[in-house]
Amino acid sequence: MQTKELPIGVFDSGAGGVSVLAQAKICLPHENFIYYGDSANAPYGTRSENEIRDLTLACGDFLCGKGVKMIVIACNTATSITVQAMREKYNIPIISIEPAVKPAVEKHPQDQIAVLATPATLHQKRYWHLLDKLNAAGQVVNIECDSLAELVEQGNLSDPHIKAYLYERFLPYRGRNFGGIVVGCTHYSFVSAQIRDVAKKICGGSCEIFDGMYGTARHVANVLASEGLLSDSTEEGAVAFFSSGEEHNVGIFKRFLRFFLK
Repeated sequence: MQTKELPIGVFDSGAGGVSVLAQAKICLPHENFIYYGDSANAPYGTRSENEIRDLTLACGDFLCGKGVKMIVIACNTATSITVQAMREKYNIPIISIEPAVKPAVEKHPQDQIAVLATPATLHQKRYWHLLDKLNAAGQVVNIECDSLAELVEQGNLSDPHIKAYLYERFLPYRGRNFGGIVVGCTHYSFVSAQIRDVAKKICGGSCEIFDGMYGTARHVANVLASEGLLSDSTEEGAVAFFSSGEEHNVGIFKRFLRFFLK
């Protein structure tokens, strides 16, 4: 099989990265994908750096063992800690995701921007370098969400505990009038409408959602094109799902994919 006909590997700590997978599939309908969710070890966002690095490299080993032509790190936490190590280890393109702070501050230069992310993402130098580069540290309000990914991972997006948790996280920022809300974890993409509704009610402002999954999917397409790795197929591509956890997690991944492709 030619290299260009090999699948694209996508992974996350669990179900969240399916949001990135969905956007990549929309951009690249003729490509085949392998999705690996490390559900047995989810969430990554409250783990130590060493744990996250080891788990992320294990995901990379799994996907390389399946013969992928590219790996997409569909996890902000894994990106912030392990992207460089993965690029050094694997001789294929490694695509990463980061919080969509840049488009948020560019569109709302006079407004405050809320960034919702895991503690691990918000404490990393990579994230603070991004804010420094954009001169946005004074404009951005960082909101740590240590439990939101875990709630989404359970698979019930209408769970009232999700909205209750969002109320709890936004209440300290009542009346702040956020121009934009950056969802800095791929799990949060599935509840972005709830995030916006709660933020608008408590904080005010337009609370426009900014999500890195769109830019990441475009970057995947651009890199495949520049590297001559786009599939020549005219058939609809397939998606194979794998999980390190219970078998029912694969069912959640498939249901979450339909959430964006419906």
